[in-house]
Amino acid sequence: MPGNSSRRGAVRKAGTKKGAVKGTGGKRRQGLEGRGATPPAEARVGHPAARRAAAQAKARQGRAGAHAARRKAGEGPELVLGRNPVVECLRAGVPATALYVAVESDPDERVTEAVQYVANKGIPLLEVPKTDLDRMTTNGMHQGIALQVPPYEYMHADDLMRAAHESADPGLVVVLDNITDPRNLGAVIRSTAAFGGNGVLIPERRSASVTAVAWRTSAGAAARIPVARATNLTRTLKHFQENGYFVVGLDTEGAVPLDEFTSVDVPLVIVVGSEGKGLSRLVRETCDVIVSVPMAGVVESLNASVAAGVVLADIARQRRRL
Repeated sequence: MPGNSSRRGAVRKAGTKKGAVKGTGGKRRQGLEGRGATPPAEARVGHPAARRAAAQAKARQGRAGAHAARRKAGEGPELVLGRNPVVECLRAGVPATALYVAVESDPDERVTEAVQYVANKGIPLLEVPKTDLDRMTTNGMHQGIALQVPPYEYMHADDLMRAAHESADPGLVVVLDNITDPRNLGAVIRSTAAFGGNGVLIPERRSASVTAVAWRTSAGAAARIPVARATNLTRTLKHFQENGYFVVGLDTEGAVPLDEFTSVDVPLVIVVGSEGKGLSRLVRETCDVIVSVPMAGVVESLNASVAAGVVLADIARQRRRL
């Protein structure tokens, strides 16, 4: 019948293999198709180059995090704000990289002095709109002037010890423990310079750092006396002891009064604790002796920088008599 013949023709036509049809042949052809360019070795999972690239990326991320932490800790460039603070920093010899002056501000003798100072020292003077200074500061209390101070370059503890060994007199290093006020740090730096000390050592963490405030309080002594930092203060003190230093801790409850301490003919490390917390436990246990400053009256303790100055002055007095 014509209808049946038409159906048989349709079957034969469907069964004729002319090119790939849907089924296993089509799937195989898809399986043989290219997958694009071969990825580079560092992008292949499990490849040694990929593992090296991952390690390098992790190291870069760690360095970036450390840099951010340093900036957060105040170790990046610092802005000193206000006319009096800026002039005081410049008079004290605080190193500066730029002076910003708002063009809309009314200059007075302090601004004039600051501008003249940076002109003589070759420090860049940048006149900027007041709105720029507003954006650069958090509270806008700049009085139309700001001084940019670079981060302080700390000495390594081993280099500080080496410099003390090379001095004519027995080494004298001041260590600060639990001191968080930069003004105390600046005052100790100033006393260390005044009484023949070789340098100051501070912990890397939980300690005041050499900011513009410390620079200003030191009255420029921070430019002459090196400041070093220790990752582990206790371990660094032991390293000093291994190299012949006698470690003296200061505390109001010290067993030896200062007027009875006479071991000044050997290299000394003077450890000063804060007025409130005093010496930390491990640091106290590491000290060879704990010395107290005798006091009259009802005063229970001295400010850390004052106590350091008293002890350093007495050591200098005794050493002059040797």
